[in-house]
Amino acid sequence: MIELAVLDMAGTTINESGAVYRALRTAVERNGVTVAEADLQTWMGTDKREAIAALVRIGGGTPTPELVEESYAAFAAFLREAYLATPPQAITGVEEALAELRRRGIKVALTTGFSDDVAYPLLESLGWSTGEGGNLDAVVTSDEVPRGRPAPYMIHRAMEKTGVIDTRRVLTAGDTVVDVLAGRNAGAGVVVGVLTGELGRADFDGHPQTHVLSGVTEIPGLPEARQTA
Repeated sequence: MIELAVLDMAGTTINESGAVYRALRTAVERNGVTVAEADLQTWMGTDKREAIAALVRIGGGTPTPELVEESYAAFAAFLREAYLATPPQAITGVEEALAELRRRGIKVALTTGFSDDVAYPLLESLGWSTGEGGNLDAVVTSDEVPRGRPAPYMIHRAMEKTGVIDTRRVLTAGDTVVDVLAGRNAGAGVVVGVLTGELGRADFDGHPQTHVLSGVTEIPGLPEARQTA
């Protein structure tokens, strides 16, 4: 029986039409390196500054702190332009699923590899928020933790914010392998890979999830998500 659902944002709860993939590739390749699709997949879901540094290094470049910051600024600018052209939307049925979980007494937190300047305008554009009248109990961005996924810190920070102390009563869900690894590293009792991002079911084979679901909309149907309050 879970007390907290910790869910990724882009590709898991929010459909942003692959803009993050395109923005990350563009921000890295502007430095004269080539990004292989497999490497891009490996680093999706991680802290975006860490991803930029890794992809530049893999491509044969030197990710100095200055280059990483310049590239991150370019990433954020590309992403804002993409979101203006094609506004992100809640994945169909997700808002209802989140509401159902909260109705059952299960708290809902979102985590993201985005920094505050990207994450909060995105949530605001959807009308999602924490606090009175909001549809979320907590949001954790990459700015709040020393390392992003697959480190467990964002999940543990979500537990801290929501007052949940038993990792076995936490469910995590995300559309990338690093989401699954972060859930495992955090000790979550239920670790879900979802198929609403770029990965197929076979891409999760051999990884430590407890479930692979078509999407977040199936989480309320899990036995572990039964009524808690």
